[in-house]
Amino acid sequence: MEACKELKEKYDRCFNDWFSEKFLRGIYDDAECAPLLKVYTKCVEEAMKAQNINVDEVNVAHFGTEQEKKTET
Repeated sequence: MEACKELKEKYDRCFNDWFSEKFLRGIYDDAECAPLLKVYTKCVEEAMKAQNINVDEVNVAHFGTEQEKKTET
């Protein structure tokens, strides 16, 4: 989603910094990146709605369900 590209880049930078500088050292609190993820997620949802993509259908879990078994051919 082009409209969310900058937000994704900001979140990716934050996540990569947190992962390498904190997570790998045993600090698992990602509170500094969580607000960026929320804003980015909201942007993606709004962009999907603008493209008439049903967000609920995308969020459906398929692994290990009957739906997954039907698609295995």
